[in-house]
Amino acid sequence: MSQITNTILMIRPIHFRMNEQTAINNYYQKALDHVLPAAITKKAQQEFDAFVEVLKKIGVNVVVVEDTDEFDTPDAVFPNNWVSFHGNGNVGLYPMFAKNRRLERREAILLALEDNGFEIHNIIDYTEAEEELVFLEGTGSMVLDRANGKAYCALSPRADEDLFIEFCEDFDFFPVVFNAFQTVEAKRVAIYHTNVMMCIGDTFAVICLESIDDKKQRKNVVHHLKETGKEIIVITENQLASFAGNMLQVKGADGATYLVMSETAYGVLSEAQVKSLEKHSKIVSSSLETIETCGGGSARCMMAEVFLPRKG
Repeated sequence: MSQITNTILMIRPIHFRMNEQTAINNYYQKALDHVLPAAITKKAQQEFDAFVEVLKKIGVNVVVVEDTDEFDTPDAVFPNNWVSFHGNGNVGLYPMFAKNRRLERREAILLALEDNGFEIHNIIDYTEAEEELVFLEGTGSMVLDRANGKAYCALSPRADEDLFIEFCEDFDFFPVVFNAFQTVEAKRVAIYHTNVMMCIGDTFAVICLESIDDKKQRKNVVHHLKETGKEIIVITENQLASFAGNMLQVKGADGATYLVMSETAYGVLSEAQVKSLEKHSKIVSSSLETIETCGGGSARCMMAEVFLPRKG
């Protein structure tokens, strides 16, 4: 099974803003109080459109679906949290922490992929867990090493251990569970999503090891990454805060691989880190400042990887 894909699903925002329901435990979000809501949405749309162009230019197949006006879905631009697409035709639907994020799950989005020539064989739906206040937010809560059948999960209010184990059983992954923290007002608090602090490519992994306070857990994560032959590229907690862990490797049309990140993330990488990454993949970046500031998520969060089989 391949670790990287050439097809990405992205949702173009209509009413983007800081989501007050997710700000409870996403400490990267900030309100732009001095900017009118319409101006924030317009800027987010401009960033989104420019990002899509960057991806298309390198030969990535981007399936863009417009968000709907029907619901208040300020975080719709981050679809990878509620859905995942797998090579055997399975689709995972995930329970979301914020009530207004549950409205992002729309059948029309799955139909759009079918219209683009992809097959969906089976939907595995975990969303009933919301009734028990149990959450697992897709490939935000989990970072998947698809090629080696390992799934990494930093536990948080949005990543329940039992549900993660259930996912691993259903989708045939070996679970690697740990706790990851950031410092907020001199306290260590759980990082809301695993994909903020780590990224797994085909031959490398980017990870903020200093966020894993427990030495045994840290050693175990490193063991699993090394066992699968990954070069480990370590980032700091300060770099993590600028979304340097929120990257995704994709395939371009020329057979080359690309590591996609925001300009903010690229700007905080050291020369040595850039050299290490470029041994594995070409780097592309796009400006996502408004989306990062208000949404507390970056490039990786905006891209739902499509591994589904093609029809016929």
